[in-house]
Amino acid sequence: MYKLMLVEDEEDVREGILREIDWARHGFEVIETAENGQEAAELFERQVPDVVVTDIRMPFMDGLQLAAWIRQRYETTKIVILTGFDEFEYAQKAVKLHIDEYVLKPYSAQELIDVLAKIKRRIDEEAAEKENVQTLQEHYRRSLPVLREVFLASLVARKLPRREIEEKCRSYNLELAADAYVVSVISMDTGDSEQTDEAAEASLKGSKDTELKRFAVLNIAEEIVEKHRLGRVFLHNDTLVLLTVAGQGTEGEASALKKTLTALEDIRQSIEKYLKFTVTIGVGTVCGELTNVSYSYKDAVLALDYRGILGGNRIICIDDVETRFVEKLRFDELKEHALIRCLKVGTPQEIQETVDGLFHGIGETQVSIKDYQIYLMEMLTAILKAAKDANVDLDAVLGTDFIPFAELHKFTSLQEAKSRILGLCTAIMNSIASQRQYTYKTLVEQAIDYTKRHYHETDISIQKVCSHLHISAGYFSSIFKKEAKMTFVNYLMHIRMEAAKELLRTTDLKAFEIAERVGYAEPNYFSFSFRKHVGVSPKEYRSAAMEGHRG
Repeated sequence: MYKLMLVEDEEDVREGILREIDWARHGFEVIETAENGQEAAELFERQVPDVVVTDIRMPFMDGLQLAAWIRQRYETTKIVILTGFDEFEYAQKAVKLHIDEYVLKPYSAQELIDVLAKIKRRIDEEAAEKENVQTLQEHYRRSLPVLREVFLASLVARKLPRREIEEKCRSYNLELAADAYVVSVISMDTGDSEQTDEAAEASLKGSKDTELKRFAVLNIAEEIVEKHRLGRVFLHNDTLVLLTVAGQGTEGEASALKKTLTALEDIRQSIEKYLKFTVTIGVGTVCGELTNVSYSYKDAVLALDYRGILGGNRIICIDDVETRFVEKLRFDELKEHALIRCLKVGTPQEIQETVDGLFHGIGETQVSIKDYQIYLMEMLTAILKAAKDANVDLDAVLGTDFIPFAELHKFTSLQEAKSRILGLCTAIMNSIASQRQYTYKTLVEQAIDYTKRHYHETDISIQKVCSHLHISAGYFSSIFKKEAKMTFVNYLMHIRMEAAKELLRTTDLKAFEIAERVGYAEPNYFSFSFRKHVGVSPKEYRSAAMEGHRG
């Protein structure tokens, strides 16, 4: 169902059109009617119509002026002009306005229906073109390898939510379900001695084309990984990454690492044999969850750093060079984002659930006291940073005796630490919410104050107010309506009408003088708007006010 606005100054014609056409049957809903272009422009803020049917001759703002106004702001809205034969040539000259259809008067309901049917088909076709499934599927199919590589790179770069991983795996037709995962990083060695024989000249060793050498390494790695049915190989940060996906239901962590090392040794030897240069490979820790492969990747990169001590052309496992007695407790990017989001826009229930999640399982895991303290410190740092970014007055919220990191040494139990962190988060979240509400209220108060001082100016608009406040129109519209319980256009109309009523009651100014004082360049449109909103003409209102005063 497409939204339609009907603009016609003759009431009997307007009502006749509305009555004679079964709009819903033809795929339209008349959301607004207006008596002139000026009123139609004011109504656009409420709901943007898909189609505007407008007469060409109207007071205050005619159909072509309205069309020009629409085209400047709402390019996709279709415009149908209702025009008499004597106006048709004039209307046709306005081709630069991109009028969609013309209907010549006098016309029947069927003629208008036929034109609207053409408009509907055009909108349907435009929508279909944008949503052409076949075209999208073909584009998607061609882009799939790139999309897979981007996803795999993001998988090792940061911790992703399980739901997002599962969704992307389905979308990209990736089978990554397994019992164990290992990430390895393959890096080309540099600084080898130059070869001078013919074999060296025919090899890639002496080549300065790094991209070509990397591509050759990728080809060898992909072939061997496929032979071993090991997982996925992809490029990330100028290095080759191998994600081992170790079966499902039968293989444990030891088996996953053994299979990985066997394939990596095959890759290392093949590169040295066929490409005549060497690589060093860092191997991360084995993990049982796909959501944790970013940790394995970081460990693999860390293992590569030991090349400076152990030398290149070898495989370096992080578990061989750094002892890991227990699983590390990590305050990763995903946890930090979830916590900060809750502090800024969350509810009490959400902050409770988030803090519960941050402390979940710590008591059952063998975590060193050092890792536990670092975890709490990282958590506290994120909380305080979010408070600082939101300009929270910590002294006012937490008290002047609050010393952030001294708190860590006061916790005597896990439950006490969790309770204290929750209290801290709740206090900061409430302060941010209160401050945001105050900001909303202040902005609306400033807008109202500005409008009261400038409502008499004919060019005042929501754009002018937003420019004064240095905020976007979309943001302003939503908070103004929320705080003032009406749109800005309705508020502007309200204060103009109240000012006009006051002048009619207390002065002898003529209607055109009052129109000018309350911001109307066109006196007749002022009278039209006054009757529309007050229910009587300015003259009738003044007469009633004088009668009441004498009575």
